[in-house]
Amino acid sequence: MRKRNGSGEIELAAKIIDGRKLAAKLREAFALRVQALEASGACPPGLAVILVGEDAASAVYVRNKIRACEATGIKSVSHRLPSTVSNAELLGMIVELNADADVHGILVQLPLPAHIDVARVLETIAIEKDVDGFHLYNVGALVAGNTVFPPCTPYGVVKLLESEGVSVEGQNVVIVGASNIVGKPMALMLMARDATVAICHAKTRDLAQFTILADILVVAAGVPNLILPQMVKTGAIVIDVGINRLPDGTITGDVDFAGVAQKAAGITPVPGGVGPMTVTMLLENTIASAERASVRQRLVEARHD
Repeated sequence: MRKRNGSGEIELAAKIIDGRKLAAKLREAFALRVQALEASGACPPGLAVILVGEDAASAVYVRNKIRACEATGIKSVSHRLPSTVSNAELLGMIVELNADADVHGILVQLPLPAHIDVARVLETIAIEKDVDGFHLYNVGALVAGNTVFPPCTPYGVVKLLESEGVSVEGQNVVIVGASNIVGKPMALMLMARDATVAICHAKTRDLAQFTILADILVVAAGVPNLILPQMVKTGAIVIDVGINRLPDGTITGDVDFAGVAQKAAGITPVPGGVGPMTVTMLLENTIASAERASVRQRLVEARHD
């Protein structure tokens, strides 16, 4: 989108990629899917959320997820455990939830206390209930392009790009941040759509020489204002996954929004960009799990008729 500045000169101004607007639209469609499930006689989608300890940020995230579930018709149950919970107790709860037919998704809110074996916790969640997409099976299946549940944040980014009509095929994509939750799965998902992907991380030298080549720049580094205008290609699409709380209490992303917005063709704001989409794709995965469970149940009933 181009606009004229005060001198009448034409300058490039990015289109704001509104995650809240898209999330609201998707959630309306999700509510109809939940209604269809219940009309067919199936139980409503159920999400179990496990929160360990008293981390304030985690408590807010869990509260937001539960509210989103309620608004969509998903039955959510929160299990709060003390920070002193043992590995055995936590794993035991997950095993019980795996066996509960009314639970279609299990989410263990991260981070967990230091004494908890996070890898073992994630591996204990049943594959068909791993709505966060963190189980080794789902992560590994991304390589083959047939994961049961795509990780929620990268999935949300893909949906944002699709909603804007941005084709990633043949595009140069640079991802800043190589985490297991965002960076690595994001790369695999975009490679599956025929993008050319480069991943940068904390030890990348001269970051700008990579970012300046990106047609699509995805930033998930957790560093406020890491990406400056001079590091961005004119007309690029910039997806800011970062959420950073500054000393004054305000929230900002990893991108210098005001500066980069004058150079990019499209950019996500923080807050209001990727964040709402992460929760929305959690709802999508939970509903999809319930729909699969309903199909399996009908097949079982048909065999007994």
